[in-house]
Amino acid sequence: MNAQRVRLLGKQWAWGLLRHPDFRNLWIAQTVSVVGSQLTSVALPLTAVLTLRVTPLEMGLLGAAANMPILLGGLLAGVWVDRLRRRPILIVADLGQGLLLATIPLAAFLGLLRIEMLYAIAFLVGTLKLFFDVAVTSYLPVLVRREELAEGNSKLQLSHSAADVTGPGVAGGLVQLTGAPFVLLLDALSFLVSAAFLRRIRAPEPIPPRVQRQTVWREIADGLRLLWKEPVLRAMTLATGVGSLGNSMQQTVLVLYVVRELGVTPALLGVIFAVGGAAALVGAALASPVERWQGPGPALIWGQLVIAGGGLLMAAAAGPLAVAVPLLLLAHVLRGSGMTLFSVNQITLRQAITPPQLLGRVNATRRVVVFGVVPVGALLGGALGGSIGLRPTLLAAACVVLLAFALMVFSRLRTLRQLPPMASTAPVGRSP
Repeated sequence: MNAQRVRLLGKQWAWGLLRHPDFRNLWIAQTVSVVGSQLTSVALPLTAVLTLRVTPLEMGLLGAAANMPILLGGLLAGVWVDRLRRRPILIVADLGQGLLLATIPLAAFLGLLRIEMLYAIAFLVGTLKLFFDVAVTSYLPVLVRREELAEGNSKLQLSHSAADVTGPGVAGGLVQLTGAPFVLLLDALSFLVSAAFLRRIRAPEPIPPRVQRQTVWREIADGLRLLWKEPVLRAMTLATGVGSLGNSMQQTVLVLYVVRELGVTPALLGVIFAVGGAAALVGAALASPVERWQGPGPALIWGQLVIAGGGLLMAAAAGPLAVAVPLLLLAHVLRGSGMTLFSVNQITLRQAITPPQLLGRVNATRRVVVFGVVPVGALLGGALGGSIGLRPTLLAAACVVLLAFALMVFSRLRTLRQLPPMASTAPVGRSP
């Protein structure tokens, strides 16, 4: 009887919200979009390398152009997402990214492609992606009930995890067969498909309340104020920022360590990373059941502890490959599953606590914190790796991630067994 009940519950979770037409359209749109984005993450730099023969400095500038919008416009994106309906933002962002990416194979065919053009397209695509990511996280509570948020986020995260596992390999094969610019055309088409499914959503979206006109900076301050004064949001943001710093330090030196000091081959390294991606699927599938079993706060803490354990195992990997590789595999299993377990539940908590009129700004502020510390962590990891060595730097990075775990343990998250009530806010404006 118990086994039958487990199978029944598993079947119900597997379908669940996928029976909901509007959520299903959002899920399909998101899945198509993230698979296409994985193609671009491989094809765009390969276009620069194989077609334009760029220098290492030009490659660095291309990466910076793609990530700069988060630092320059992350907070402003949150303001506009709160001022406007979210679904039109998603559709426009998809269409814009598709059209921009389609210009690259066209320019390559005409012999007009230049690195400066890739800089501009990478920056503009990064800007539209920023708006899409902030808006889609803010849009889900419009489509599903509050108690369904964990399941919805879990299914959306499964798409990301599956794309992480399959996308790079598929992209590499397609580039080998057809050339990098053609793969970018496939991604452009994926954004158009995503926009088509978003247009099929029929749920009415409330018009954002009209408030007394304020400056953009005042509206940004409203989001920052809520993020700081609400204890759960504050604890999650601080812990996520600290954890992101440690993870960035770790990723900066990890490849150097395993290749140069352990002698891991590129092919074996790819297998190790793929195992971590597969484990992320498991974490995404477990996120909602663990939240129901332990509560959202403890689920977050467990996720962060598993991530930290993976970091410690990475630092412990040493000696002959027969010893080091199993440790690296286990480390990536823990890190991959812990990341998605943590991510799904922190998104759900943020959506449940934040009032709809501030959700865009809170989501955007969180992105600025998390991604803003990445370059700091990269610089710190590189500096430590050159001064104290690669393996000690991995250990230091793992200790930083453990600090994020400690911040959550000594916060209200430890006793948060169910979704808390929506936060009250100071007035952000008065109705005219």
